Amino acid sequence: MLDIKFIRDNLALCKTAAKNKNREVEWEELLTLDEKRRSLLNTSETLRAERNAVSKTRTDDGVARGKEIKDELKGLEEELRSVEERFNLLMLTVPNVPDASVPVGKDASGNVEVRKVGKPTKFDFTPKDHIELAKSLDLIDFERGTKVGGFRAYFLKNEAAQLEFAVLFYTFQKLIAKGYTPLIAPSLVREFAFYGNGQFPWSKDETYHLEKDDLYLSGTAEVPVTAYLSDEVLAEKDLPKKFVAFSSCYRREAGSYGKDTKGAYRVHQFNKVEQVIISTAETSNSLTLHEELLANAEEILQDLKLPYRVLLMCTGDMGEPQVKKYDLETWMPGRKEYGETMSNSFMGDFQARRLKIRYRASDGTTKFCHTLNNTAIASPRILIAILENYQQKDGTIKIPEVLQPLIGKSVIKR
Repeated sequence: MLDIKFIRDNLALCKTAAKNKNREVEWEELLTLDEKRRSLLNTSETLRAERNAVSKTRTDDGVARGKEIKDELKGLEEELRSVEERFNLLMLTVPNVPDASVPVGKDASGNVEVRKVGKPTKFDFTPKDHIELAKSLDLIDFERGTKVGGFRAYFLKNEAAQLEFAVLFYTFQKLIAKGYTPLIAPSLVREFAFYGNGQFPWSKDETYHLEKDDLYLSGTAEVPVTAYLSDEVLAEKDLPKKFVAFSSCYRREAGSYGKDTKGAYRVHQFNKVEQVIISTAETSNSLTLHEELLANAEEILQDLKLPYRVLLMCTGDMGEPQVKKYDLETWMPGRKEYGETMSNSFMGDFQARRLKIRYRASDGTTKFCHTLNNTAIASPRILIAILENYQQKDGTIKIPEVLQPLIGKSVIKR
């Protein structure tokens, strides 16, 4: 959430940001409600001051005026409650302002390639996609997954199941060694955390809701882990706080009708290791941490010896809460293109304002924190890249060297 004073003082900038992020905001109503809200607050404060003054007179006129003020305040409070309710709803629709380095674009076509690392894998045979490999080596059962769990469900089997545990654990351990605090985060999360993270109201249709319990299934550990410190005031000396969190993730994929309907690229349930950082409100420092998160994710792909590229996301493809965002796309021979495997986001104080995550600065002031997050690894999507890039002419699949000790073999074969 943006500060309303920032919006008033930078209205043209905020309007441009919303337009570039393809979002509609009722600016006129928002500002009218803000003016009315401030007027009601001022009137209420004036009446309370008068009530305090007349209460000291203890005259008949003072008592009568005190009763009048009480009734007036009651009416004002009811009106203020109604105004603030609508005002707060509109504030939730205002997206964050992108950093000046972010390219302006309407959709993915406006993203900018920052670099490529490694070259797309070349084969001296016709390579198979991960669906064919999974069938021939009995690694993923899509048919029985659909029978049991419905569309986009699957069973990981044999070495694919081992690969998932191995790549997640390898990533988890790597980030713990870098000083990140390990967490296993809940997947069932209260609504406030989704609004706090900026997932709601925009992505509510993508989220599973358990109506009986009024809980939601999270699509990323970013949601519970960022909310972990909600309504707290931290000490500046304790920042940044760096977390590496495992969680099972769930997404309805309501907006992806007809996209990637086969295979393990776009599924409803998956497992993920997420990096989350809570830091001080210093943009230069936060941008440095943003690059650190990116470097961590790149190291994992380099350890796995997978070709990938880094994209700087444009305004129309970066999401509402982000100030700046990178995507990492890994080469997938079956798709004959790069496919997204990680995303890396800097949110400024947008989430912290919604979640009331603050810190007491060294000068004694209280400020909202900055938040950042990054997909360190997500499976089974990363398995697509591993299976397809490591396949051999004889139909076997090599296991990435760094994962071999965790699996106990170097080749998948039947």
